[in-house]
Amino acid sequence: MALTPNLIPASVTAVSGLATVMAGAPWWGVVICLVLTLAATSVQTLFPQDSPDRLTWWTNRRTHRHLRRTRQQQNTPPTPPA
Repeated sequence: MALTPNLIPASVTAVSGLATVMAGAPWWGVVICLVLTLAATSVQTLFPQDSPDRLTWWTNRRTHRHLRRTRQQQNTPPTPPA
């Protein structure tokens, strides 16, 4: 399966940057808009968007958390009776 680039975040970045510059926003306003847009793009890239991949990701996460919880309970020393 070939990965196709998602052009929507790139176009949103370009349009938001252009709109803020044209509106006379300060440079830091433009930078904030770009950083927020890039952060949203990164989240979409890092987390799978296809349904079978998403199911696999959540299943692996749930298994990992269960194993961590089990190991922590095994490593916890027993509490003395009061």
